[in-house]
Amino acid sequence: MFSNLNIMLWIALFLLTGCATVSTPPEQVESPVSKVQQIKAQAVVQRPTTKLYKRKVAIARFSNESNYGRSLMTDQDYDRIGKQASDMLAAKLIKSNKFVVFERTDISKIQREQSISGDAKLVGVDALIIGSVTEFGRSVGGKSGFLSSTKVQTARAKVEARLVDVRTGQAFYSASGTGEANTETGEIAGFGSRAEYDATLNDRAISAAISDMLDKLVSTLDERKWKTDVLEIQDGNIFISGGQKQGLKVGDVLQIMEQGAVVKSKQSGFEMHLPAKKIAEIRIASFFGDNENNEGSICEVINGTTTALKADKIFVEEVRK
Repeated sequence: MFSNLNIMLWIALFLLTGCATVSTPPEQVESPVSKVQQIKAQAVVQRPTTKLYKRKVAIARFSNESNYGRSLMTDQDYDRIGKQASDMLAAKLIKSNKFVVFERTDISKIQREQSISGDAKLVGVDALIIGSVTEFGRSVGGKSGFLSSTKVQTARAKVEARLVDVRTGQAFYSASGTGEANTETGEIAGFGSRAEYDATLNDRAISAAISDMLDKLVSTLDERKWKTDVLEIQDGNIFISGGQKQGLKVGDVLQIMEQGAVVKSKQSGFEMHLPAKKIAEIRIASFFGDNENNEGSICEVINGTTTALKADKIFVEEVRK
């Protein structure tokens, strides 16, 4: 009788394993094409058809506007989630290799160090990123049965950001991103993994939300033409800001645009810039400077003329066909 009871218990436990097993990832199957061939094929497909010049961007603010964590903060002036999201966004911007990223969130620390060294110089950027974590939360779910249980912890985050043109102060684009991360554990008759608090879910959910939002910001900035300013016109040469670190190459052709007149609208009362017009084409001949702060390009005029114009009345932008 005792042995039959043991057999029945083992059969019951075997049948219950399907209710408590943690879902397993799909089995990986080796591709018939070698990894070297895959990399070469991706390089061909992903090669850009137009030149992509790096934009100078800075994160002006990224804060936590959700209710999560506020009651746990001992110092209300320290925004841990917002600071974490800002650092994650900066890291992703740098790794994308599409931007020259400048520090603005810790600007007071940089200015303090510059005052000590006696070299207080800041570089202007093309766009400021202002954003926040607008939603964040965690939930716990799962199923329990006879001698078995499963537990799923889930973290969800939502971030929103907008791009601001530093020249006009206009917020010209906004985007949001969502992310989710979860972990699953299970037990059978006291055996298996126990579900303890997983702090890494917060990081993974915020990171996923920022990646989702960043894809939209990148595509928007790519649609806008790259622009820079004319430093000086001297002996037939045009000196402009920006060089190799922003993706410029010797032989690249750019166009010089004359700024439109500023008029005041009677309807709105605001000043408006009339459309700029193309006056010349230039070709990059050489570079000067050794870092993002002082790099520039020396260009020659190949079409049009700039002799009667002042450097502060014109700007340079990329040529798109």
